[in-house]
Amino acid sequence: MNKRWYDIDPTVSLAVSLMRNANEQTQVKCADYIIDFAKQRNIVLKSNSLNDAFNYILRRWYDRDEKIAEAFEYFQFSPLEIQKEISLEVISFLQLSESY
Repeated sequence: MNKRWYDIDPTVSLAVSLMRNANEQTQVKCADYIIDFAKQRNIVLKSNSLNDAFNYILRRWYDRDEKIAEAFEYFQFSPLEIQKEISLEVISFLQLSESY
């Protein structure tokens, strides 16, 4: 069975699932956070990976918005430890945003 990159770790999987179910405005706020967090930790994208994502039919839910797609590129190519840190922050942010 083909596992998605974010199904490897339960925390990462939960963060992606919660983000998927959030409204688009909240998704974009999470995307901004993920990008900033990854850049602060010197995560660098392969120069054309984002363009490649937009050059095929958009199959993944997070490819519908360019900012969210960029965030998921950073998320995916971060080491697992950083993915977990991002996930905990995203989960925490989403829980706070849902409580209002």
